[in-house]
Amino acid sequence: MIAIVALILVGVVLLAGLVLVGMREDTGEDPLQRRLSEYGDRDMPASLEEIELSLSTRERVIVPMYKALARFAVTFTPENQIESIRRQIELAGKSATMEPVTFFGQRVALTLGMGIGAFMLFFFVTDWGAVKGMLGTIGGAALGYFLPVLQLKSQISRRQDSIVKSLPDALDLLTICVEAGLGFEQAMGKVYEKWDNDLAIAFGRVLQEIQLGKRRSEALRDMSRRMDVPDVTSFVAALVQAEQLGVSVAKILRIQSDQMRVKRRQRAQEKAQQAPVKMMIPMVLLIFPSIWIVLLGPSIIILLDTGVIGSF
Repeated sequence: MIAIVALILVGVVLLAGLVLVGMREDTGEDPLQRRLSEYGDRDMPASLEEIELSLSTRERVIVPMYKALARFAVTFTPENQIESIRRQIELAGKSATMEPVTFFGQRVALTLGMGIGAFMLFFFVTDWGAVKGMLGTIGGAALGYFLPVLQLKSQISRRQDSIVKSLPDALDLLTICVEAGLGFEQAMGKVYEKWDNDLAIAFGRVLQEIQLGKRRSEALRDMSRRMDVPDVTSFVAALVQAEQLGVSVAKILRIQSDQMRVKRRQRAQEKAQQAPVKMMIPMVLLIFPSIWIVLLGPSIIILLDTGVIGSF
């Protein structure tokens, strides 16, 4: 038990370090350019060597090694797998801050780090033997290999759930704005201004693409493809069909809003019906044994003292 807890702690520490390193580029700021701007007010410009030495050890050593490891991993990765990971990153809404290179770098680093950590744990800290230690090392490396995939799938699931929950309210606001006299694009702009969730950000991206010259139907289809949510797909399909047939957008939005509200009510009822089944597992494993101990414990003690149980 102690070995398993120690392995989990090692994995958590390694994962936290890799996330900090891998997410470093979220700001989009080049550390070398930042240092150059710091030295821009000097009378004499500093040398490039001095600027590089002024960088932290993480920026000079750890980050370049991480990027080299990621490029090495991508070199031997099939193209279809790279495209699959790129698609999953897009579904998770991380395409602006993460590349497949970063993902594969995290996978390789976690596999090596947790494999080495498990090897040190099982062969030097605990006395598991050669066979069990090797199996534990393989298990640690496998855990490090699959952790980034599990994390990415969890992010995709959370994003899709957030979109499904916010879609009925967004459709209500779109319907109100369009029926008040605004155009559909202006109504999407109101949603983007009022809220700060994944759906509103997606609407903002659609507006930017339309301003850059893309057709509205194509921008909406691309938004649906980036989300992969059935409710959004049906909503976009209805809008595109209404645009092609000349149907009133306000009428389509009203119908879609009513349907999404009914679906939200049905999902709530479904989850309410699933609650007793989900509650059964903790009740059987945790609550019932405690009740039995409380109710039957004193009776068993009395029977032991009177010798009734011992006579059998």
